[in-house]
Amino acid sequence: MDNMKIKVLVADDEADVLAVMVKKIVAAGYDVVSAVDGREAWAKIVSESPDVVLLDLTMPYMDGYEVLKKLRESPPAKKWQPVIIVSALNEMENLKKGFSLEADHYITKPCNVETILNAIKIMVSLIPQRKLEYD
Repeated sequence: MDNMKIKVLVADDEADVLAVMVKKIVAAGYDVVSAVDGREAWAKIVSESPDVVLLDLTMPYMDGYEVLKKLRESPPAKKWQPVIIVSALNEMENLKKGFSLEADHYITKPCNVETILNAIKIMVSLIPQRKLEYD
């Protein structure tokens, strides 16, 4: 799958973190849409139908857990949308909760953008296999 066709949603309420992630992910050749809070993240998931979702957990209006729960309970797109949680919440409880809501990957902050790009690459490589489940 060509990177140019892969759309990544980056949701984070820290403007500087968001700016750096967006810049690096665009530089890696992906299409990027961003959101500064959970409500905007959900709206963009519905309107933009991203292929991969990067989700911070602590955001205003709707936290990352709520966005993930909504996405898994009522997916707006007829496709698997892998979710990578990128959060400073690094307690085992947070990880368990994320995975119980069907997060596909969990990266704890602070992290290196390379780690995020590698996670995106892995998720993208799984899309063709998961696509069969929706056909």
